Amino acid sequence: MAGFEWASVTTLGWGLILIFLILAIAPIAYAWRQRIPISLAIVISLLACWFFQSILQYFDTTRDFLTVAFAVNPLWQPSPSEFHRLLTAGWLHAVGRGGSDIVIQHILGNVLVIALVGVPLEQRLGRERFLLVYLIGVLAGNLAWWFSHWGEFRFALGASGAAFGLLGTYLACWPRDEIEFPLVLIRKWPVSLIALLKVGLEIFQVGMLYGGWTGSSSVAHLAHVGGFFVCYALGRTIARGGPTQPEIRDLGPSAGAAEKGEEFSRKKKMGGLKFDPWEDAEKPLIGKAAKVLERLREEGDELETRRAWLEELSEVARCSVCNSELDVEINDEVTRLACSKSRKHLLWP
Repeated sequence: MAGFEWASVTTLGWGLILIFLILAIAPIAYAWRQRIPISLAIVISLLACWFFQSILQYFDTTRDFLTVAFAVNPLWQPSPSEFHRLLTAGWLHAVGRGGSDIVIQHILGNVLVIALVGVPLEQRLGRERFLLVYLIGVLAGNLAWWFSHWGEFRFALGASGAAFGLLGTYLACWPRDEIEFPLVLIRKWPVSLIALLKVGLEIFQVGMLYGGWTGSSSVAHLAHVGGFFVCYALGRTIARGGPTQPEIRDLGPSAGAAEKGEEFSRKKKMGGLKFDPWEDAEKPLIGKAAKVLERLREEGDELETRRAWLEELSEVARCSVCNSELDVEINDEVTRLACSKSRKHLLWP
């Protein structure tokens, strides 16, 4: 088949596409601006899209429109015009009139994992790295399903690849963490136990399916496995440089721990005070400027105190190269002095 005919989309169809994209993107964009957890915004985004899909089920002209336009289809997928499906399929879920058990399990199973695993993982990774891992999970899961069903005409949809990707990343980086999760009882369980049980069950089901022990399945188990192992392989690399380093042993993920981790990361960017650009230029500071520099070296190991002393130094010192005034530059709470004429002259510390 040639693929989806975008030229045949009606005005109603474009309206549905616009609403779907707004429902998918707006919660995440709002959370990003307001510094609300991205993991919870994704849950809201997925539920909003699912409710929209459910409404469309009651109209013959719109029932399958979003699935046909945005779900992964191995027969169509090789065309570059269909590549968007590798991402958009992650915001679609099974729907049906009356809300059958499998329909409810599909959406609730994914949002449960994303909420319970995603929130503490985001506190460990930081919001940027968390969103990156989530999107990698979506893409990896859909790629795995596409390649394993090459040339078939069937649709796959859901955020399961991303949900399993979060588990894979968590297992790779902080397997000793304990998080609330419903395994028999809703209580804290080790991440290693949760992740290995979940992926182990998926691998077992893949073996049963492809070994001929069970019939066909409507569940994309290979998408789950693909998302898990790709994110497991990349997890530690992505986590390095984030708020919490992989394998760190502490009291576990929390908003406070994340804030401390971010502060630690900023402190690493502060720069050392041992080098003296004025001494190096054979124009050593004297008088009040020299005293301020001395106090800066004694007390400037915290973000706030360093900023205060650098601001005072900017008022009493000049550029070591051209004798111009000094500007105070603050980037992500890290303060530096720069020559007002040229940063090439002085950017310190």
